[in-house]
Parts: sequence; C-alpha cells; structure tokens
Amino acid sequence: MSMKQGLRIDNRDTLHLKVCNVIREAIIRGDFKPGERLKQSDMAEQLGVSRMPVREAFRKLESEGLIILEPHKGAIVKSIQVEDVAEIYALRAELERIAVEQSADLLTNDDTQQLSYLADQMETAEDVDDFVQYNIDFHKLLIKRCNWERLNTFITTLWNGLPQQTPHLLEGQTEMSNKEHRAIINAIQNKEKGKAGKLVAEHIKRTGEKLINSLEKEGQS
Repeated sequence: MSMKQGLRIDNRDTLHLKVCNVIREAIIRGDFKPGERLKQSDMAEQLGVSRMPVREAFRKLESEGLIILEPHKGAIVKSIQVEDVAEIYALRAELERIAVEQSADLLTNDDTQQLSYLADQMETAEDVDDFVQYNIDFHKLLIKRCNWERLNTFITTLWNGLPQQTPHLLEGQTEMSNKEHRAIINAIQNKEKGKAGKLVAEHIKRTGEKLINSLEKEGQS
C-alpha cells in the first residue's frame, strides 16, 4: 500500500475515533481506492499511533460499510454501491425528519441565531472542507434538542461516511444546499416544525438522488 500524504489527527475525541475520522475522510476523498488493502501496521506508522486504535477504527469503519475486514489480511476498501446510498439516504430522510420535529420547538434563540450564522458561513465558504464542517454543525444543531437517544444514535451512524462528504462529490451541491438551509431556518423561526421536518427530508432525498445519479453515470462510463 502506498503511503498517503496529508493524513493527520486533530485533537478531538478519543484516539481510535480520531484515527477513524482520518481514515474515513481519506476513503471518501478517494485517497484509498476500492479494493485497496489497508494494513494496520502501515496505518499505525503513518499516523504515529499503536495498532490498537487502528484496529478499533477498522471495526467501526466496517460497521459503517466502508471497509471489509478479512482475517489475517487486514482491511479492504469497499466500493460505493448504489443500493447502500439509497438505503442510507432513505433512512436519513425519515429519521432526521422525526428528529427535527422533536427538536424544533425546543431550539432556543441562541440556537436559531447559530443556525443563521452557520448558513452565512456556508454561503461565503471558499474552501469545500470548511463548507463540509459548517454543514455537519448545521445538521447536528437542527436535532440538538431531540431527546430520543436511540434516534440520535441511529442518525449519527448514518451520517458517518458519505453524507459528510457529498459537497466533494457533487457539482453544485453547495449552492442548492444553501438555499434549502435558508428555507429550513425560516420554517423553524416561524414555529412550523412540521414544515421544517418536511424540508429537511426533501433536502436529504434530493442529495441522495443526485448522488445515485452520479454513481450510475460513473458506472456507465
């Protein structure tokens, strides 16, 4: 396996989650190709950690469907399947609709001001990576006041992987998302939680459909 440049660990989360975040982002960016083998020893050396957090990160990435673990062979990067994308986005649309409806009426004035701030930052972001982080923060804040712990756990699992990185993968995604984010904020400010939930679901479904179309075109080329 060739060594990849630019992999680094930020000072957040526990060590195995930091390792997991770095490898996940590299897979989504395409630094590691489908079918490529990832060795614990290589990843540990490159990231400056022991094998244990890499092993734990591999288990988590396998649960997210990004790699396959084979005994005595290490991890193999999976290709992105249309069926997986369809499932992820269908589930996200429904679950996040419910979570937003649970959260919307409980959002504080500070919360809604922060949503507007994040929307401002996304609209002026010149770097896609900055947009991605603001977008993650925006969606997390939308459901911040949802008290259903199991629902929040399901959503977090679905968010890991592709959903975070679609701005890297889809042309025009940032512009359309910005418009949809503003509509969601307006619904929340107007105390229309049902409308806010519906807009979030439509936003997610549109992104999923666009990603599926992109993958199908790549498969035909």
